[in-house]
Amino acid sequence: MLALCDCNNFFVSCERIFRPDLRNKPVVVLSGNDGCVVARSNEAKALGIKMGVPFFQIKKEVEQYGIEHFSSNFPLYGDISGRIMRTLSQHTSDLQQYSIDEAFIDLSHLHDIAAMRNYCLQLREDILRGIGVPVSFGIAPTKTLCKIAADYAKHYTGYKGVCCIDTDERRIKALHHYPIADVWGIGRQTTAKLQSAGITTALAFANSNSVFAQNMCHRPGLNTWRELNGIACIENTDHSEKQTITCSRTFAHPVTDRGLLEQALSEFCDNVARKLRRQHSVCRQMVVFAHTSRFNDNISAIQQTLTFEVPTANTHELTDALLKTIRLQWCPDTPYKRAGVILLSIEPDRGVQQSLFDTRNRARDNRLQFAIDKVNDRMGKHTLTFARRLPDPNATPLYEAGKQSPHYTTDISQIITLKCG
Repeated sequence: MLALCDCNNFFVSCERIFRPDLRNKPVVVLSGNDGCVVARSNEAKALGIKMGVPFFQIKKEVEQYGIEHFSSNFPLYGDISGRIMRTLSQHTSDLQQYSIDEAFIDLSHLHDIAAMRNYCLQLREDILRGIGVPVSFGIAPTKTLCKIAADYAKHYTGYKGVCCIDTDERRIKALHHYPIADVWGIGRQTTAKLQSAGITTALAFANSNSVFAQNMCHRPGLNTWRELNGIACIENTDHSEKQTITCSRTFAHPVTDRGLLEQALSEFCDNVARKLRRQHSVCRQMVVFAHTSRFNDNISAIQQTLTFEVPTANTHELTDALLKTIRLQWCPDTPYKRAGVILLSIEPDRGVQQSLFDTRNRARDNRLQFAIDKVNDRMGKHTLTFARRLPDPNATPLYEAGKQSPHYTTDISQIITLKCG
């Protein structure tokens, strides 16, 4: 048996930790540049606020119902997620983090369902008391059934945050009421195909035969069919070692200044290179792109796939290659609206194939990069950085985040202040 720990309305819950006055009030969190709703409290859902709706479309409801809204604060959310995962890891030797707010834990050391339920109830209490984020647990023999059980635990208070699918009778009952569109691993196009064939619930799909499942959904769908029938076949959901790493953003205002675009892309390059080093990997290819808005009459783009003779994770080397591309393909007065960096051909940093004609002093570069990372890990992100990343104080901000909460847990200058008396 496995359990899925799923944080309830995670981004909203993170905001409420330091704003207890927002409990039981409608709250939404917005995407980059305050564009769309990406998280909603239960109170906001009850008012009919849909996931992904553009913020400008709900401004009337925001004023009418007093909905509190926040810009995304990913440093805060990432830190709170890390605290939750560390709490879970203290209670299990087998933790597989699936996303920023979800993780699977192994319950094989417990031998009856009552003990499993009590174990998860205690974990739930520890996380709520120690961190302040409400979580739900779904217990089942497969990961897909765990996702369904956690969904029921989240939406029905009678489960007290922990739902178990431990018998075939409970499995059938849970699948009978569960829409096929909400099943983990069933995408929008597959949902349309299944619904056209009369499959509208998870139970109807589970009761179909394996040949039908594979013909309709190919291999991933067949695995989902097996999981719904209690046969575990999704072995590992740990995405700690990524095969591609991407950092991209849409700008609040079109960028026509080359220096600003270089600054943004240098920051993206720094972010992906740091993630690459953290998983002890190197990359052989990097994609650099900058596009104008798709609504622009004269669509233009910078896009280049760069291949490195020797795989690398060095920020300096990656950024140098990026800047050469930007300067070669730059078009003056072109309003770039979106840009990003993608790392491809990722491999472990052990036993990297060298080149006879390599002219870089890699031993020196690696020592410098190690020293920079060590200082930044100890003193804070970007304590040491390359000059090209330094922002121009007189430039128009690239992103809008007018309602971002403080970085309470990651910036000592923004730590919460208590007043007594």
